[in-house]
Amino acid sequence: MWLTDLRLVLPDRVLERGALNIRDGQIAAVIEGDAPEPGLNGAGLIALPGLIDLHGDMLERDIEPRPGARFPIDLALFELDKRLAASGITTAYAAVSFSWTASDLRSQQTAQTIIETINAHRHHLHVDTRVHARFEVTNPNTGPILAEMLERGWVHLVSVMDHTPGQGQYKNVEKYVDFITRWMGFDPFALGDDLLDRLKNSMVVQAAKPRDWSIVAEVARIASERGIPIASHDDDTAAKVAQQAELGVTISEFPVSLEAAQAAQARGLRVIMGAPNAYRGESNTGNLSAMDAIRAGVVDILATDYFPAAMLHAAFRVAQRGIMPLHEAIKLVSLNPADAIGLTDRGALEVGRRADLVLVEGDPAASDHPRVRATLREGQFIFQDAMIARLTSAHLAPGELTHEN
Repeated sequence: MWLTDLRLVLPDRVLERGALNIRDGQIAAVIEGDAPEPGLNGAGLIALPGLIDLHGDMLERDIEPRPGARFPIDLALFELDKRLAASGITTAYAAVSFSWTASDLRSQQTAQTIIETINAHRHHLHVDTRVHARFEVTNPNTGPILAEMLERGWVHLVSVMDHTPGQGQYKNVEKYVDFITRWMGFDPFALGDDLLDRLKNSMVVQAAKPRDWSIVAEVARIASERGIPIASHDDDTAAKVAQQAELGVTISEFPVSLEAAQAAQARGLRVIMGAPNAYRGESNTGNLSAMDAIRAGVVDILATDYFPAAMLHAAFRVAQRGIMPLHEAIKLVSLNPADAIGLTDRGALEVGRRADLVLVEGDPAASDHPRVRATLREGQFIFQDAMIARLTSAHLAPGELTHEN
């Protein structure tokens, strides 16, 4: 199958007019100019490598979109899968947290069930969906469960988290209380002093919970033996980065200070920041701005965090503001995450790589929003809109656009 009349975003440049040949799910040719034989005319759309998301929290929220309103895990997974494909994402690591109480969505039992469900269905989804297990260091009982899942091959990325207030993402307890209450739809100033004091006291109790780093070290050892990458989370100091690096961490997720991001980069860790943070230009919890960190040259990867569409829009915004050329900005959401996670078969429009790609309408030099018109995974359309349907009917005979072409 040939795709022609496209602007191709290659690893080292943008080819203003080019064509791609797809054969057996891989990119068989990348050429300048028009295709040598009939195919799908892209009408000047931009062709990007499929986006690779290493951290997306959306599945938990889709399972329980409002407190107490639960939906079946497989239903939430199937619906999220469609939304990811329509956002140009072809590989996604669903973040699943082992964090809270037995009745919470993030309980150990619920987290285990979510992971089992993902693995039961992942080979039938549009997007190559994998598991990112988030391990809270104040939950020592999680260690054996997570180790068992790693042994079964159910987990594909592990992150070490410490969400206790007074450090990391929530160094300021007052800001933590403000964020939690607003996130749950409450005005903290309307709660009354007594309830606010109880909340703050609860935060102090959480901060005093012991951190069992020996179990973290054991999980890291098992992950390393199986070649599973390990990420730290919300690093706030150079000392914290050093501690994580000694455990075998190779990725620093969402550092909350420039000092931590610089320390991670100096140690050779890949730095991930949130695409919503980058697009908005600020952290919603008042920490390091991803856009400022990109300008400082300390960001390697952007992740969806909580909003799938943000990956593409943030990368374009980086290019539109002249911080990076488009081909470098797109690496933040494609080649760099692929390299960080060891997926050498995807992430770039290169011969021999998987034909995971996105067709986008938009002008990187303008301030408009890019629009995903089609997403392909291994050469198969997993999303296309009416524009692609019109192009297909205009340029191909019925049945011609198939994987075998």
